[in-house]
Amino acid sequence: MFGSSELRAELQALKSDVSRILNTTGDGILDASRSHADALADQIKAALNDLGETLSEQEDHLAKLISDRPVTSLAATFALGVVVGFLLRRH
Repeated sequence: MFGSSELRAELQALKSDVSRILNTTGDGILDASRSHADALADQIKAALNDLGETLSEQEDHLAKLISDRPVTSLAATFALGVVVGFLLRRH
């Protein structure tokens, strides 16, 4: 049938083929994972930029409301502080 040297050579060839296939598959998985992570990072950056723009607009709107009605804003802030103080004292 097969001599031990022929069998050893066949096993060595099979081992190298399996190693090459596993390395190729691992590289493919790594590349796919990297591309998915990059795409997710881009989506997160875009969402954070949108959030920053929205917060900036709301900050401007809030500043305008406070400057238009300073006494009302001060009274509302004082009332909120009193309510929070009572809630914190109860616990």
